[in-house]
Amino acid sequence: MREVAVAPPEERQIGRYVVREATRQDAAGARSVMLDTFYREFGHGYDARWHRDVIDMDAAYFDHPRQALFVAVLDGEVVATTGVRSDGPQSPPHAPWLAERYPSGTTAQIFRVYVRREHRRHGLARELVDLACRFVARTPGYDTIYLHTNAAIDGAEPFWRSVAKEIHDGRTDPAHSPAVHFEIPIPIV
Repeated sequence: MREVAVAPPEERQIGRYVVREATRQDAAGARSVMLDTFYREFGHGYDARWHRDVIDMDAAYFDHPRQALFVAVLDGEVVATTGVRSDGPQSPPHAPWLAERYPSGTTAQIFRVYVRREHRRHGLARELVDLACRFVARTPGYDTIYLHTNAAIDGAEPFWRSVAKEIHDGRTDPAHSPAVHFEIPIPIV
């Protein structure tokens, strides 16, 4: 059997950082960023109901042609992540009308936009989200880019307001998750 060379993913240089689609070799570093975010930033830790993709990255990102993981790397260390998955918001915890408006399959959901605290304010999240949106634009079957965020996290809400359109502020809905929900237009590539 002949071995076939695989082209490396597109890379962008942002200062000293390399931003690109992740490979399986990035999984441990990406998982570390995500778990640290759950425990240190969010204060709730890992929850298998909502975070299965973090443990099984192969199924969630590397073996699924319509889903992807993107990373920012500095000196070989993953310092930021962003994922795209083909599932809409779940109800519960979100309002049923959101799950209906953003159905799985045709909704590209942006997930895990996490930057280690010491690497923030370098444009990494914006660049990762741009790569993720460009991936969605090149992937057949998507008609919407959706995301939700925890507005209690420092910087999250202003960042998303700078790149996305608010659809619903869950903080006004005591029966459901207090997340703020957004859409991003699919870019033309």
